Amino acid sequence: MTLVRLDNVYKSFQRAGGPVVNAVNGVSFEISPGETVALIGESGSGKSTIARLALRLYELDAGTVYFDGRDLTTLSRDELRHLRADMTIVFQEPYESLNPRQRIGRTVEEPLVIHEQKLTAAERHGRVVDALNHVALGENFYERYPHEISGGQQQRVGIARALVTRPKFIVLDEPTSSLDLSVRAQILQLLADLQDEFNLAYLFISHDIHTVEYVSDRICVMYLGQIVEVGPTAEVFANPQHPYTQALLSSSLSADPRVKKERFLLGGEIPSATNLPPGCFLHGRCPSGDDACAAAHVPLHAYTATHAVACIKVPWHADAEPAS
Repeated sequence: MTLVRLDNVYKSFQRAGGPVVNAVNGVSFEISPGETVALIGESGSGKSTIARLALRLYELDAGTVYFDGRDLTTLSRDELRHLRADMTIVFQEPYESLNPRQRIGRTVEEPLVIHEQKLTAAERHGRVVDALNHVALGENFYERYPHEISGGQQQRVGIARALVTRPKFIVLDEPTSSLDLSVRAQILQLLADLQDEFNLAYLFISHDIHTVEYVSDRICVMYLGQIVEVGPTAEVFANPQHPYTQALLSSSLSADPRVKKERFLLGGEIPSATNLPPGCFLHGRCPSGDDACAAAHVPLHAYTATHAVACIKVPWHADAEPAS
């Protein structure tokens, strides 16, 4: 069963009088209930833009986003608002995402005021306390302000706010990148526990390779607004096929300081998103790139039944449909 599906999605941006920035270029993938799908890639690869497209916080230029069988691109503002309780987001910077003049209880309650207006004040209070308990804060945090608590506690508030409407799908946009390592591990474990308890679907955005390996079921590797490789996380990490994936994974440090990893290096500069090259976007940097790579765009094709790659150098799996 698929809960979230993006189908050939495009998004560009343009400032007044400026060039068009091609942020997302034909992205397709899906997420099932209880599954964590990670988007990984360099800064500027389009990860956060896709996160917002999945929630229709941005309007699409082309393509379709489905949530729980409904086409979000066809819904009116009121129809979409009724679905907002089922799909929420946790932001990267916990303090910046909280109103410094608003008490924690009110911050967590606000989604209920907007989306569940039939609840009484007592019912809202009970839901807020329940959410705070689920993120290991408790009712004694209800009257505090964001500046009175730590960064890890602030992110727990952000998670409680996302959880309070009892959603089916949560976007996690670099939720631990600004936290200390010890706190990061606690937050990741909390997210895993909540997923198990509520069967939540997660879209996990990160540039941290080790975190993605730990938390995700499937991984989508992004380069210049395209997914160049997708598959089960363990399979992609063990057997990366796209040159960009190989370079990305080889750039991470080994957990064992005695182990020296062999680097797979790409040459040249990343093309500008305002002037994308024809064919494979990586061909000018790829050690094995040739005229065929530059001539035509290569869509994702099946390498195995669950693992897909956008590279003409990778053999097609004869009996498999493209993975999504």
